[in-house]
Amino acid sequence: MSRSVRTRPEGSGQALSEAYDTALLDLDGVVYAGGNAIAYAVESLATARAGGMHLAYVTNNALRTPDAVAGHLTELGIPTGADDVITSAQAVARLISEQVPAGARVLVIGGEGLRVALRERGLEPVESADDDPAAVVQGFGGPDLPWGRFAEASYAVARGVPWFASNTDLTIPSGRGIAPGNGAAVQVVRIATGAEPQVAGKPLPPMHRETILRTGAERPLVVGDRLDTDIEGAFNGEVDSLLVLTGVTDGAQLLAAPPQHRPTYVDSDLRGMLTGQPEVAVDGDGFRCGGWTASAGAESLELAGDGETMDGLRALCAAAWTAAGDGSCELDGGKALARLGL
Repeated sequence: MSRSVRTRPEGSGQALSEAYDTALLDLDGVVYAGGNAIAYAVESLATARAGGMHLAYVTNNALRTPDAVAGHLTELGIPTGADDVITSAQAVARLISEQVPAGARVLVIGGEGLRVALRERGLEPVESADDDPAAVVQGFGGPDLPWGRFAEASYAVARGVPWFASNTDLTIPSGRGIAPGNGAAVQVVRIATGAEPQVAGKPLPPMHRETILRTGAERPLVVGDRLDTDIEGAFNGEVDSLLVLTGVTDGAQLLAAPPQHRPTYVDSDLRGMLTGQPEVAVDGDGFRCGGWTASAGAESLELAGDGETMDGLRALCAAAWTAAGDGSCELDGGKALARLGL
């Protein structure tokens, strides 16, 4: 993908599942939410896999082990092996192993996923700042993580122990809505210590490196619901991306996206993997996609036409991103989005 300013979503004459050899799929907000499969996810992934696409599940959630994630996906009707799951726990464990001696102790603030990943790298998880750790690692620990764990991390970090975080997502989708993510927990320790952690997860290079090492993907397509992790991670890795609107990103956030947050493709859900993506063409002073035309007025985005909702959203994105250039669009798109049901 070019790092020049993207002024419109791209099109594909082939189904995305045929144009790319591997889908690097986020989980929360893409495949499931709150433990339950998102609409159309199971059927869409089965069709893509049957057509020869390799499916890999790449998550910033460091709580569960790859075995547990694979088991959950299999229970949902998506046959998955542990080798098909890449977590930010694995990425941060590799990062730590490159900076501390073999067999070193690491203070764990998080769940079992972190402990398993550290052992895989020959490191010893410990529970106290008084256990003489060579590093502190913090990952999502779920809603039942005791508050005292943040204090334990703070004691060690304040003593100068190197601090690592699996990811810094501020929020995480759940079956009941949007909940605080690991980034919110990291902020607690940051406030207490004034320190900054080394971060491994999306959108940063350690996670992309871990994913490519484990999947061997040659023509990967990143599929996600977050602009600031999934899409920015694809941008940083210079690979194409598909944004699905089943998680935390809504139409207004997409229109305002700066270049590093602009996806190659956008669709309502994972069915978008199974189809071609329509071209967005220049049309006078605006852009046309399907039955819709969109342009940027003096103060607002203007939309006309009728047809598929996503075609209208793609046309709006082209108008908004062109108006914004290398910044974020500040034009009002409320009426246009409302017309699209977004």
